[in-house]
Amino acid sequence: MKSSSIFEVPNAIAGEVFESLFLHKNVTVERIVSSGEQAPTKYLQEHDEWVVLLSGQAEMTVAGAAVSLEAGDSLHLPGGMEHEVVRASAGAIWLAVHVR
Repeated sequence: MKSSSIFEVPNAIAGEVFESLFLHKNVTVERIVSSGEQAPTKYLQEHDEWVVLLSGQAEMTVAGAAVSLEAGDSLHLPGGMEHEVVRASAGAIWLAVHVR
């Protein structure tokens, strides 16, 4: 079993860095680090996702509605719901839980 520290945060030079922290059956937990230099990215996935912004700020569009996030804010993104990260502050850290 590989052990890693959740406190060793990768530096995102450009775009976003995705790191799987835990995989088990139908659940994936990943950490996302934003560089602040990423282009707006749209997502449309079949599975549910729950995200929490651990640090920083972000702006998203969820099902066409603008959503502002501050550290500690979370969202449930049901499968089939289009969402887009419009902006994230440099070094923003997210935790995402994907349930397939």
